[in-house]
Amino acid sequence: MATTQLSDVIDITVYQDLPSVFDPRKTNFYESGIVTQNALIDSLANQAGKTAELPFWNDLDPTADPNISSDAPGTEATPGKIDQGEQIARKAMLNYGWSSADLVNEINLGEAPMTAIRNKIDRWWMHQWQKRLVKTCLGIYADNVANDSSDMVYDASGATNADVTSETVFTRGNFTSAAFTLGDSFENLTAVAVHPVVYKRMVDNEDIDFIPDSEGRLTIPTFLGLRVVFDGNMPYTPAGGTGDTDDAPKYTSILFGQGAFGYGEGSPLNPTEISREAAQGNGAGVETLWSRKTWILHPFGFKVAATPAADSFTLTELETAATWDRVIDRKSVPLAFLVTNG
Repeated sequence: MATTQLSDVIDITVYQDLPSVFDPRKTNFYESGIVTQNALIDSLANQAGKTAELPFWNDLDPTADPNISSDAPGTEATPGKIDQGEQIARKAMLNYGWSSADLVNEINLGEAPMTAIRNKIDRWWMHQWQKRLVKTCLGIYADNVANDSSDMVYDASGATNADVTSETVFTRGNFTSAAFTLGDSFENLTAVAVHPVVYKRMVDNEDIDFIPDSEGRLTIPTFLGLRVVFDGNMPYTPAGGTGDTDDAPKYTSILFGQGAFGYGEGSPLNPTEISREAAQGNGAGVETLWSRKTWILHPFGFKVAATPAADSFTLTELETAATWDRVIDRKSVPLAFLVTNG
């Protein structure tokens, strides 16, 4: 009896050439303008090495005053200069595999294996991409609290359940306080990412407006003109208990400006590969489909300041303060954080 195997239903060349069913460009984070992909970062992701250098020009000195012109020929003016800074990004070189026993394929009914795999792997990678973005934001938050006097954070939360009031939860006033940590750059904000608990409060407060998407449907939530991204993976600390002296729940919302993250996608040598173990399944055989990704997903205005234990940062390492170091002025960083009790 013939056995249908993954290698029978998946043409690797065709698989890799197919347009992605789910990719970062179809996420709310990407569509809101938070993440910018360009040819430069793509090329850096495809170059050899574990890190990439992203140079940038600093602003002209805003504290300098113009010279007062004169007709004195012996008076010389001293010109100013522009300095170049450098962001150091670390590649994420990732892989995962899914196994399928031949015997299962023989007796399986329903959706074709190729269709099932195609519809699920890309979505799985999309979730991994979003998790790495959020964990990076948490690392930036931790670095900011530890090393930059929390100048990107507005914490309105109460410490204990007894401290929770209408002023310690998500409000317009608390939001604008967080937004104005950017100074006059607050107008560059394009999106806010919140936990579903916070989103519910926004809806209950009738703070959410909906705008049509590209198909004319009223599906995109906005707050004060900013796109709202709500995700269950957004950071929160549950309440320590129900007593007045117990720790209150805390939710961190993230405010994003245009181009807060740069994104580039590299090409692993074998992005998709099938391996076969004939002895597995007591001789029935098992095949594994391997998928590999190389990404640069880097926050604007920062450099990596640590070396990962392996070749790429884990999620735990991404959210660690020591991983990140800000290299530009606070007002130029299109990120801010708001901490509330819900």
